[in-house]
Amino acid sequence: MSTTPAPPDSAVRTFIQDQRPAFLGDLCDWLRIPSVSADPERAPEVRRSADWLAAALRATGFPVAEVWETEGAPAVFAEWPSDDPAAPTVLVYGHHDVQPAARADGWHSEPFEPEERDGRLYARGAADDKGQVLFHTLGLRAHLAATGRSTPAVGVKLLIEGEEESGSPHFPALLRAHAPRLDCDAVVVSDTGMWAEDTPTVCTGMRGLTDCQIDLYGPAQDVHSGSFGGAVPNPATEAARLAAALHDEDRRVTLPGFYDGVVELTEEERTLFAELPFDEDAWLRTAHSGAPLGERGYTTLERVWARPTAEVNGIGGGYQGPGGKTIVPASAELKLSFRTVAGQDEEKIQQALRDWVADRLPAGIRHEITFWGATRPCLTPLGHPALRSLTRAMGRAFGTPVRFTREGGSGPAADLRDALDVPVLFLGISVPSDGWHAPNEKIELDLLFKGAETAAYLWEDLAAHWSEG
Repeated sequence: MSTTPAPPDSAVRTFIQDQRPAFLGDLCDWLRIPSVSADPERAPEVRRSADWLAAALRATGFPVAEVWETEGAPAVFAEWPSDDPAAPTVLVYGHHDVQPAARADGWHSEPFEPEERDGRLYARGAADDKGQVLFHTLGLRAHLAATGRSTPAVGVKLLIEGEEESGSPHFPALLRAHAPRLDCDAVVVSDTGMWAEDTPTVCTGMRGLTDCQIDLYGPAQDVHSGSFGGAVPNPATEAARLAAALHDEDRRVTLPGFYDGVVELTEEERTLFAELPFDEDAWLRTAHSGAPLGERGYTTLERVWARPTAEVNGIGGGYQGPGGKTIVPASAELKLSFRTVAGQDEEKIQQALRDWVADRLPAGIRHEITFWGATRPCLTPLGHPALRSLTRAMGRAFGTPVRFTREGGSGPAADLRDALDVPVLFLGISVPSDGWHAPNEKIELDLLFKGAETAAYLWEDLAAHWSEG
């Protein structure tokens, strides 16, 4: 799918460069707001962040910019219609809340006092996700300045939530409550990344997630292993047996029906993945692992991007103190997570696990399974015309052919796709070294402005080529 990129628009690039100091000043002001959604004491700061963004969007030119309430943290909605009644409308998604951060965690500077060093901006939220939200304001203004338009070539809406870092608990309800206002033809998610600084990529999919805890109960209390061991069921043993039985010798998940409906990789996709400059030794160092291991017949990238998985996240039970304590414990627990791919049904997987566990446990073991919700997978078909527009726009900004990736993690993209019944595109310019959720999070400033340039070209390209769909 790689093509020779069109030349950049000098008017777009010049506008962005001229606005660089003012834009960075605005971004730093926003980054100083510690909008940590996971900390109840920071709730006023999350609200202040939403108010700041709504004001910034109105200053950009959006005729509508509102703070939307939820049962948790507020979201921000903005809308700027095109004056072309035939133009499509695109909804940009991101989030304004951030992960917790403190200098004592290992930061080299104060996490909520942005600091520019060596072409990078260090602050919590610089990459995840305030920088990637705000570049859209600069890109939109560059698009208008270069084209001489008073309104965008496509209708542009923004929905920036305030609870993504807390699992988006109220996001589906927000989508249902405001569905008519959110009506659009495509969604652009700017909460992802690229392969590397010199390898611009477009993400085409994210996996889903469902996770749970299995609590196992045996004797009514801990009992003596000499008097009763080997003659009564041991919940810790049964937890270990369940964990061991979760995969077969080929590392495939053994739940009946687990792979039903899985959308398999095409040969084109496998070829595109193989073209990426993947250094497995370097990847293993990042993973702090001595060797790769996974489902037989697939490469490492295919395993983490496009294959469903099951992981034992934790296992425990019985005595954990120093020395020995010879007991049969009264209880044990097993924590599991399942990453899903397009075509799978999380509710069916949950029921398959319930049935599988019930079938494998002996009499005398009582169990409870608690699921913590589910996030569905999302996949953008490689041939979709909107994806071609995004690929052309990014290639034009970066001056090099664009490649394709997926991401092994999960997010609310599928909620947007399902609620609005439109394709989802991923426009992210962050790179792995940006350190999302880690100390010293940063954004590469040159890439940040390439993101703005990509957005400027995207609106023009979508307007010109939308009818091809």
